[in-house]
Amino acid sequence: GEPTRSTTLAFSSRGRPVPALAKPRQIFDRLFGDGDKETRNQRRQLANSSTILDRVLEHSRSLKLQLGKQDLRKFEEYLSSVREIEQRVKRSQRWLDIPRPEIDSSTLTLAANPKGPQEYIRTMYDLMFLGFQTDTTRVATYMIGQVAGATTLANSFPACLGLSGNWHGLAHGANKKGGYENLGRFDQFLAEQLSYFLKRLKKTPDGDCSLLDRTLVFYGSSNSRTHNNNNYPLILAGGSELGIRQGQYLQYSSKTPLSNLFVTMLNRLKVPTDSFADSTGDLTELI
Repeated sequence: GEPTRSTTLAFSSRGRPVPALAKPRQIFDRLFGDGDKETRNQRRQLANSSTILDRVLEHSRSLKLQLGKQDLRKFEEYLSSVREIEQRVKRSQRWLDIPRPEIDSSTLTLAANPKGPQEYIRTMYDLMFLGFQTDTTRVATYMIGQVAGATTLANSFPACLGLSGNWHGLAHGANKKGGYENLGRFDQFLAEQLSYFLKRLKKTPDGDCSLLDRTLVFYGSSNSRTHNNNNYPLILAGGSELGIRQGQYLQYSSKTPLSNLFVTMLNRLKVPTDSFADSTGDLTELI
C-alpha cells in the first residue's frame, strides 16, 4: 500500500478499513503461529461479553414477573435476540479454542517478495489455500495490486517480468505500439497464477468432493483506460456443492449492480441476506 490510500478489501463493521498484511512470514505467523496479541484481545472481549449476557439473562427472570402480556411479549422477543447473541459468543469462543494446525513452513517460500512476482503471488495463494484446507479461516481477501497506486508494491510487477512500464501505465499505454501485447501478456500472467490456486483447491479432497466444490472464489479486475467502474470481466469459480451453476458466460446490463452477486454468494454460503448496499436482488442464473 501507500500512505495516501487505503489499499485493502476488508472493512470493519463500522466501515473502517482493516490494514492488509503483505509479508508472507507475517501472514504465516498470524494464521499458524502460537497466537498473538489480537487473539488474546478477542478472548478477553468474548469473556466480557459472556459475563454481561449472563447478568442480563439473570436479571430478566425477576423482571418478567412485573410485566403485562403485551410488554412480556416484546420482552421475550428481546430475550430471544440476547440468547442468539449468546450462542454466537459461545461459537466464537469454541473457534478460538481450536488448536492451530502444525504446518511445515519449509513447504512455503516465506521469503518471497514483490521483486519476484510469480513466487510472491503463489506464496500468497498457498497461504490462503492452507488456511482453507486446515479450516484456520473460511474467508480471505487478496488485493494483488492497486492499479491506481503509483507507489504500491505491485506497481513494479510488469517491469520485473520484463514488460515495459509499470502496472499503472499498462492500461494507459494500451493504444501505443505494443501496448495491447504488453497488457495481454501481463493479464495472462495473472490468470496463470489464479489457475494455480484453483487447481490446488480442485486437487484437494474435502469429504466426497473437492475443496474447490465447497469454496467460492471471486476474482475481479480493476483495469480501465477511462476510469469508469463498469462492465468489468469477473470470474466466480467453484461452489458446485453450494448450488452454484458453473460452465457459463453471463453478460448483464448496466442496470444490474455488482452487489447482486454478493447477495447471491452470501445466501449460497448460508448467510441469509435480502440486500447488500445497492442490490436489487440476486443473480438467479448462477443458482
